[in-house]
Amino acid sequence: MSTVQRITPFLWFNDQAEEAARFYTGIFPNSKLGQVSRYGDAGKEIHRMKPGTAMTVSFELDGLPFTALNGGPIYTFTEAISFQVACRDQREVDHYWDKLTAGGDPESQRCGWLKDRFGVSWQVVPVALPSLVGDPAHPGSQRAVAALLKMKKIDIAALQRAHEGA
Repeated sequence: MSTVQRITPFLWFNDQAEEAARFYTGIFPNSKLGQVSRYGDAGKEIHRMKPGTAMTVSFELDGLPFTALNGGPIYTFTEAISFQVACRDQREVDHYWDKLTAGGDPESQRCGWLKDRFGVSWQVVPVALPSLVGDPAHPGSQRAVAALLKMKKIDIAALQRAHEGA
């Protein structure tokens, strides 16, 4: 018996749901496209989508299920919601940063945060980040926070140097 994911992120796109799902599944391991349902003639006066256009797209990113909807331009993404990508090392930070920033908004890039070409916000962060910046009473953490606030993409070695006082 399979289990049902109780909570699934649901992303509202104007008309790029299928393109976004293909983009994201090409970046993350253990990812795949699922079912694509398409708009037909029914309700065309309300949804205003061309018949055959993807309505919803189910997909998985690293095993986590998502659903994307082509719902039109009524709603857009904001930085108030983002997806955090935990990275083991600088190689992973570089990989996810480079892939997710391609065609995205350069003005949104700060402290490991970015907005991709679809307007979705992501945080590409090393798993070591909390240990480097998490203690407000530790001078090393304060130096690492100061360094972090000047970064776009996170540089783990630079944070470690700042933490150590180098």
